[in-house]
Amino acid sequence: MEKKRTLYTTEGYKTLVDELDYLKNVKMPKVKEDLARARSFGDLSENSEYDEAKDEQGKTVSRIAELEALLENAEVVSEDDLQTGVVNLGCTVKVYDYDMEEEAEYTIVGSNEANAMIGRISDQSPMGAAMMHAHEGDEVTFDSPAGPLKFKILSVTRTK
Repeated sequence: MEKKRTLYTTEGYKTLVDELDYLKNVKMPKVKEDLARARSFGDLSENSEYDEAKDEQGKTVSRIAELEALLENAEVVSEDDLQTGVVNLGCTVKVYDYDMEEEAEYTIVGSNEANAMIGRISDQSPMGAAMMHAHEGDEVTFDSPAGPLKFKILSVTRTK
C-alpha cells in the first residue's frame, strides 16, 4: 500500500528541512554535551541535571524522527505547475464571505503548515478543499459547524 503524500509549499518544506538540520547539527550536540556534563556530577539516581538532559534528548530524538517521516512523505508543489487564477497550494485567495458580508484573505497551505489565526488554511480543511481548483469569480459552498457557508472567489495570486 502506497503511503499518502502530504503536500507542502516550497516555504513549508524548507521550514521542515531547516528545523531538522538545526536539531541534528546544533541541538543534539548540545544535548550530548549536557548529558556528559551531568554524568560527571556522579550518582545518576539523584542527578536532576542528568534527568533533564535525558528528557531533552528523548524529545529531540522524537522530533527528529517525526520530521524525517514528514519529509519522507512530503510532496512539494512547484510554482511552475500552478495555473494563474486557479486556487491551489501556495496561493493567496481573496474571497467575499456572503454570511459575514465582508472580504477576507487566506493562503492555502499543506495540512502541516496551517495556522488559521494568521489566515493560513489547509488544502484538506473543509474550506480549503472547497476552494481548491476553483477559479476567480467562482462561488464555493462548504459545510462548517455553523452550517453551510458560501464564498465568492475575488482573486487568486501566487504567494511569492
